[in-house]
Amino acid sequence: MENSLILLILGMALVTYVPRAIPMIFLSDRDLPSWVNEWLGYIPVTVLSALLFPILFMKDQEVAISNNIYLIAALPTFIMGFITKNIFVTVLVGMGSVVLLRVIM
Repeated sequence: MENSLILLILGMALVTYVPRAIPMIFLSDRDLPSWVNEWLGYIPVTVLSALLFPILFMKDQEVAISNNIYLIAALPTFIMGFITKNIFVTVLVGMGSVVLLRVIM
């Protein structure tokens, strides 16, 4: 059991590391075209949207617009993030908003 767990962890580390290392190894000495750099710039926004939208708009496997505390808490969180551009303050506002809405609702 212990050997299989260690092999599992090593295998997971390998499949996590290899896709990140291969582009760095083969592209480290090349300049990428500007359109590739522009395209790569959209990846963080896309990944964040893919993570956030189901949480914000889905509740119990259905679209929930009204009475959804995460969607309501997102509004002050997005505003604070836009104004301060400080991730720590934004996370605190988001967490505080969810806690406050859970107490109220």
